[in-house]
Amino acid sequence: MNTSYTLGSMHLKNRVLVASGTFGYGNEAAPYTDINALGGIVTKSVSMLPRQGNAPTRIAETPAGMLNSIGLANVGLDAFIAEKLPFLRDIDTSIIVNIAASSTDEYIDILERLEDEDGIEAYEINVSCPNVKEGGLNFGTRCDMTETITRELRKRTKRTLIIKLTPNVTHIADFAKACEDEGADAVSLINTLVGMAVNIQTRRPVLSTITGGLSGPAIKPVALAKVFQVYNAVSIPIIGIGGITTWQDAIEFLLVGAAAVQVGTASFRDPDAAVKIIAGMETYCREQGIEDIQELVGGLHIDAGVAAPGFVKAGEKEKA
Repeated sequence: MNTSYTLGSMHLKNRVLVASGTFGYGNEAAPYTDINALGGIVTKSVSMLPRQGNAPTRIAETPAGMLNSIGLANVGLDAFIAEKLPFLRDIDTSIIVNIAASSTDEYIDILERLEDEDGIEAYEINVSCPNVKEGGLNFGTRCDMTETITRELRKRTKRTLIIKLTPNVTHIADFAKACEDEGADAVSLINTLVGMAVNIQTRRPVLSTITGGLSGPAIKPVALAKVFQVYNAVSIPIIGIGGITTWQDAIEFLLVGAAAVQVGTASFRDPDAAVKIIAGMETYCREQGIEDIQELVGGLHIDAGVAAPGFVKAGEKEKA
């Protein structure tokens, strides 16, 4: 049975990766799971300078997930290259570096520095970052900003380029199409939804930043719909993210169009979650007589003539 996948210039041994910000830099989880079994590791975001992140409280549990307002805390580019990358180079899995920045120039500068380093197969560009030159507006909520970042980074690398899209926009497919048009190899979605929690005893927000990013099982239905919408709008591969905790969840994402998936919040509860999902997917394929897991991608059956509002009808997608 073939579980592997080639995405741009990157080869994945299977379709399951761990999501940025949920698995550290790999070494933290190594004692608790077989990281070599993963299809890939998406690193914690890397910015040019170290970031302390937001003040506590910056994590809160919800009935079906969690809220976070970490603020992209990370060691910074120099420390990542000197202290984190050597460990990652020795892992038998694909390494995708997630890049976060506050200006287009910073995205470029980080990527160009990383181009000189081996052991990296791909970049995932976090466009859910505030653009300091535009008054703090997130790059990922303006299609023209997303286009510019994709275009400028594409010029500067032959490595696989993935743009991570925010769901906090009206038409996410427009952003995916802009990434495709500017040369991205893939898009990953969804990032967290905006959420909030309130302490009724103190009558104050639980998070120091008032709102944060909602992740976990609560957002899975939204994520599935967004992936399906994007699948019917673009021809580049999609990496599905959002509330994946079981192998059944992962299969759902493949059926609606994801070529691969990322496991995020589930790793906080069980660092071995992604490895268990890989095993479950393989068992399912054997039981179903599936020889190549690619058969599942986009394999959702929809009755003829039926299409949800805002979606292209089945069979109408233009193929590259």
